[in-house]
Amino acid sequence: MAAAHPLLAIRPATIDDVPLIRQLVAELAAYERLADAAVATDADLREQLFGAHPAAEVLIGEVDGEAAGFALFFHNFSTFLGKRGLYLEDLFVRPAFRGAGLGRHLMAALARIAVQRGCGRFEWSVLDWNEPAIGFYRTLGAVGMDGWTVQRLEGDALHSLAAHDAL
Repeated sequence: MAAAHPLLAIRPATIDDVPLIRQLVAELAAYERLADAAVATDADLREQLFGAHPAAEVLIGEVDGEAAGFALFFHNFSTFLGKRGLYLEDLFVRPAFRGAGLGRHLMAALARIAVQRGCGRFEWSVLDWNEPAIGFYRTLGAVGMDGWTVQRLEGDALHSLAAHDAL
């Protein structure tokens, strides 16, 4: 008898998923070799994802009813297009569930959300050493944005600039 195909499901996260989301973020951070950077607490996630002014949304991916991955996203805005965009902050599928098609289903669900909400584009960043992810994104039709680099202010540099004399 042939093995049955796994049952894949994508659903919006709820406030009850906060501990699961935090755990998935921790697993992603470990995979990305950034475990020390993942300092968000359940309280942080509860407020930022489900509080009065949610900063982002989360989709939970399940395989045969078991939480297998997630996608966290939010909207940005393109002045050139005059439309908002959908920005994927995190995509993660637990190693035991890779190859079942969940990553592709999560990305397709995000693309549908972008189209339904009238977004002009759907974009994300990927670590340059993460060849499996880059290869996966190429199979979806994604192209690298050569000529662009991500810039970031955080910690002391962020606070220093914020303290600069206001006009």
